[in-house]
Amino acid sequence: MTKTARARYTLEFKQEAVRLVEGGQSIAAAARTLGVVDQTLFNWVKAHRQGQLMGADSKVNVSAEQMEISRLRAELARVKMERDILGKATAYFAKGLT
Repeated sequence: MTKTARARYTLEFKQEAVRLVEGGQSIAAAARTLGVVDQTLFNWVKAHRQGQLMGADSKVNVSAEQMEISRLRAELARVKMERDILGKATAYFAKGLT
């Protein structure tokens, strides 16, 4: 079994994620947009409300470009899933017309 590397997020990234949730977005939607797990974002919101939200230690920094790449990858995966669903729906309904 291989061990996967644990993702490390900066305090700024976590604060921005919490701002999305506090701005009215659901935790699930914000997590999908940012490419993080729902439970992780829930933990960040809870820690923020308790005043205990902390960033990753300074040894591993996630740059703004890396955060943007992560967000774009998550968005691309969501768009591909939507495309596949629409393609299947189109094929299903086209089959019913013939």
